[in-house]
Amino acid sequence: MTLDFNNSKLKKTNFYPMTKPITPNNPTQNIAQNPTSSGPDIGSKLLDKKVISDDQLNIAIKERERLGNAKSLGVILVDMGFVSEGALGEILNESAGIKKFDLKASIVDSKLVKKIPKDFAVHNKLIPVSHTSDSILVAMVDVFDIIAIDQMRRFFPPNFRIDPVFVAETEIMQAIDQYYDYEMSIEGILKEIESGGAAKITDETQLRGDYKSPMVRLVDAVLNDAVHHGASDLHFEPEAQFLRIRYRIDGKMVQIRSIHKDYWSAIVVRIKIMAGMNIAETRKPQDGRIEAEILGRKIDFRVSTQPTINGENIVMRILDEKQSVMTLDKLGFSEHCINILKKIVKRPEGVVILTGPTGSGKTTTLYTVLNYINSIDKNIMTLEDPVEYHIPLIRQSNIKSDIGMDFATGIKAILRQDPDVILVGEIRDKETAITAIQAAMTGHQVYSSLHTNDALSAIPRLMNIGVPNYLMSGSLIGIIAQRLARKLCSHCKVEAPIDDFEKKLLGERFASVTKLYKAVGCEKCSGTGYRGRMAVSEILPFDRELDEMVVQGKTRKDMHKYALEQGFIPMVEDGLEKVVQGSIDLKELIRVVDLTDRM
Repeated sequence: MTLDFNNSKLKKTNFYPMTKPITPNNPTQNIAQNPTSSGPDIGSKLLDKKVISDDQLNIAIKERERLGNAKSLGVILVDMGFVSEGALGEILNESAGIKKFDLKASIVDSKLVKKIPKDFAVHNKLIPVSHTSDSILVAMVDVFDIIAIDQMRRFFPPNFRIDPVFVAETEIMQAIDQYYDYEMSIEGILKEIESGGAAKITDETQLRGDYKSPMVRLVDAVLNDAVHHGASDLHFEPEAQFLRIRYRIDGKMVQIRSIHKDYWSAIVVRIKIMAGMNIAETRKPQDGRIEAEILGRKIDFRVSTQPTINGENIVMRILDEKQSVMTLDKLGFSEHCINILKKIVKRPEGVVILTGPTGSGKTTTLYTVLNYINSIDKNIMTLEDPVEYHIPLIRQSNIKSDIGMDFATGIKAILRQDPDVILVGEIRDKETAITAIQAAMTGHQVYSSLHTNDALSAIPRLMNIGVPNYLMSGSLIGIIAQRLARKLCSHCKVEAPIDDFEKKLLGERFASVTKLYKAVGCEKCSGTGYRGRMAVSEILPFDRELDEMVVQGKTRKDMHKYALEQGFIPMVEDGLEKVVQGSIDLKELIRVVDLTDRM
């Protein structure tokens, strides 16, 4: 049935129809008076299910009052880490019979979306999904916000029923971004500047926050665009006559656009103002930080400037907590590796080391593991340089070398804080390594990272920096090595027969394979053939025999042979398995893992 909304006579109603009248004894009255609540008894429902405590509820209520009821109680509980979005959705499901709805798996009616202005959708965090002959299905963050529901009825025929379903805020904002044709129009802003419609673009007063200024809007548009494309880094690179803007997407540098260098001085000033830097200093490198909310997510930009012969080069590391702190099954680890990892983290004490080069996802994996073991009955403390993502319940500290707060000193201080689990961001020297191992020997779980090529290389690396064999034996409980490989786009990858070179790389284990998936390129993956990344990994668990081999100074070859006998799967084999499964291609595996001995 096709609905003609345009020919319908629209009327604005004063109240959203409810099955019960509003009376002093009706708890729904509280919702009408306080449209930002997450239902009349969401707090008590969460308490009854023992999802939160009385203290946590009282803190959330106090925080809502402090914010002037700008956020719902449910959203505040999620923001403060007291309850997960999934648990909140389940409770909402039970109270008022509202079902949990998978927006990502649904086909949204794009024509229906356009019936509601984008500003209204963003402000109320909602999006219409589909309709029947007499109802509209609307995805909402706060399904009890009857004021928003009532106002939404203005955009549809008066006889239509509004059926709200709960969807997490991040998913709502991503859907709004997608279905309202995201475009802060960088090109449009540049045309405005070039046409002379703007005043002086270098006016510092405007650059300090006048959002009518095109240069302010231009910088905001670029930051939004980088997040929208899933970039991990944003580069502003001045040349003699122009400015190059590049993103690092899935580990690869991609040139986005070039603009005239006349705009660069104003862009630099605006970025420095946002990052809290000294705008007058152009001869020395500076570091700063920008916090912003984009696509419904809190984004942290770590800003670094570097003077060059063509002006200051600026690089921003984009830290997206929602995208980087995930569940174990989202890392891309094989089932074999996940099972070993779950077994390792159950050991009460010892050191777990994560190895790999810069950009191999070590931090993401460490945070994910900490998030997995995080609970109210554990005291988890971290030392990081710097803290990248904030995890509720975990005590996180920054290293400050300029005042003598380095990793080794920090570990000693943390041991006086009664920790169960310690994360040391990186082992860089002998003192840090020995202090971390000694912490494990006194009954603590210690997690850290090290720059080596594979898992077994961590042992000689620790020996090279001065850690004696006898300290490592019995203290190491597992070493993880990983790389990040770009995943084939599921929308356009195609099967193709393998050639002799590919057959040689696959080896005897996959001798029966005759076809492999290849990258093609489509609109979904911006023509690259790849979309997202996954880990190619190996995990070496330590047992008594391997400990004994370390003490005896056995060769790498001997330890590798023993590990294989115990079921160890090397990173190369893990990668080839993912190639055969069609998750990645051989070209990408060759890029991230050394396969030269098979060529």
